[in-house]
Amino acid sequence: MRIAMFTDSYLPARDGVVTSILLTKSQLEKLGHEVLVFAPAPCNGEREKGVYYFRSVSYSKYPGYSVAPFPTNKCEILRDLNVDVIHTHGLLFMGVRSMFAARTLELPVVVSFHTMVTDAAKYYAPVAIPEWITNRLFWVYLKQLLERADSVIAPTAAIKSELLAYAPAMHRVEVIPTGVDCQRFRPDIDGTAIRQQYGLDGEKVLLHVGRIAWEKNLDLVIKGFGELSASDPRARLMIVGEGPAKMHYQQMVSDEGLDDKVIFTGFISDDLLPQVYAACDASVIASKFETQGLVGLEAMASGKPVAGINYRAIRELIRKGENGYLFEDDPASCAEAMRNALDHSNEIRWTARRHAVGYSVETSVQKLVDLYGYAIRRKKMVLSGKLF
Repeated sequence: MRIAMFTDSYLPARDGVVTSILLTKSQLEKLGHEVLVFAPAPCNGEREKGVYYFRSVSYSKYPGYSVAPFPTNKCEILRDLNVDVIHTHGLLFMGVRSMFAARTLELPVVVSFHTMVTDAAKYYAPVAIPEWITNRLFWVYLKQLLERADSVIAPTAAIKSELLAYAPAMHRVEVIPTGVDCQRFRPDIDGTAIRQQYGLDGEKVLLHVGRIAWEKNLDLVIKGFGELSASDPRARLMIVGEGPAKMHYQQMVSDEGLDDKVIFTGFISDDLLPQVYAACDASVIASKFETQGLVGLEAMASGKPVAGINYRAIRELIRKGENGYLFEDDPASCAEAMRNALDHSNEIRWTARRHAVGYSVETSVQKLVDLYGYAIRRKKMVLSGKLF
């Protein structure tokens, strides 16, 4: 198959959507399929070979990201490329473009619902609008997008239930999580070099990986860690990533008197991430924004338990005492879960690993290929008048 993937974010930007696309694209190509990426042009001029870029402008509310609102000839390009199916990973400008292209070229379209845009809108809206109005407007739009797709992908059952509540007339919605690369993330990787680099020998290390953004709920992690460190002087928190809220959280750490116990590493390359997971004792996720929580699976694949918030996709990912511990939206509860995760047994390391293997990228991509086949068949039936 020849698959056109549309996305609102792509390299050099890094987020969960970009990671998902890169993993999926690589596995699809191993199976002999061809993947063509359509994305907004990065404003820093860095371009990836083989990517079809849309003219864009930088998005001032989120440094490093760009949007592509301009007219384009990509339909003509898609026609010449003889694409079999369009898979949109973007829900905003690129979501609209993918639908327009699919309708114009009579192609099937599959939508992956990676991002709860309604949760993030209040932080990045260009103008101040009451949150209830923003939510209502977004869901009116998203309902149209989802119900026009031939197939919709929800990363977790929790997200599938939410989508069905807002868009009950979707043609088909399947739970297909982004798979984790269990060959890259393994329990036998040595994290000694990372521990030495950051002065962590002999310490108990909690790891937070991801964009440092408002919607990631890092306030809770830092406050919970403050309570934990008061009773455990060996505890350390490593925060890996970059983002628009980094300075805010650095100041918060300083205000909490945790400068000597919290490390902001900045961006760490993909090549080093397996070693970073290997260097930690446990991982933590407090974001209510997640539709899946891929970083939790990466930690589990590395044999590390996860302390995660008892909400949405994270609640679905974590099994208490087997691969991690859940906490409520409360610093004391968060501190307790992080303490339990740090003091885990060897048995939890291996049950966490086994849980992650069930989410392997190979399994997920095979399900995706099957769904592409369904979408292609459905579109042919619609065009032939056999299905309405």
